[in-house]
Amino acid sequence: MSVELVILVDEAGNATGSAPKATTHHAETPLHLAFSCYVFDRAGRLLMTQRAHDKSTFPGVWTNSFCGHPSPGEDIFEAVERRAGQELGLTLEALTLALPTFRYEATGANGVRENELCPVFTAIATSDATPEASEVAAVEWVGWSSVRDEVLAGERDVSIWCAAQIAELAGRELADGTFIPAAPADLPPAVRHPRGRPDRSELTDPASEM
Repeated sequence: MSVELVILVDEAGNATGSAPKATTHHAETPLHLAFSCYVFDRAGRLLMTQRAHDKSTFPGVWTNSFCGHPSPGEDIFEAVERRAGQELGLTLEALTLALPTFRYEATGANGVRENELCPVFTAIATSDATPEASEVAAVEWVGWSSVRDEVLAGERDVSIWCAAQIAELAGRELADGTFIPAAPADLPPAVRHPRGRPDRSELTDPASEM
């Protein structure tokens, strides 16, 4: 079995190396790259997930649809699609970058620290969720406006990063319930287009997706 690596970065998002994921998360977790995704169904409901109770970081906490880490040299859009399948058995469409430079730190009750530069994506599910039990304890589809309002009012308990991301997403929400898309050129340099592929902003005009 290959060792899963995470990309270590500096505060500007430049890659400084890599390290095994299994040994990266501890009380002094170094800054590394991750991603979060908010998956909606065609009715506009958001897929919320409860993290498995035996996860090393924030076990049992309710959060956004899923998170993950791009591997060294991996296109981050492809990493999001990969993780959707691994963790939730989902295929996605309309995968869109929303918050390219989201950054957070958080320490769980067990003392394990998250320290991530974590671009945020949105997507639409094209299949039903079939959660991987080792990753996800429970799932729930909830109306976005309900989640947004309850989180902003402090009436729904979610992960620290999810609460902060929802606050930022709310500030980019459009009248139709979608979000102002961000340009892939604004991603951290370490994952901007690692394979030398064209920047997706050159292929798709973000304004055409609004």
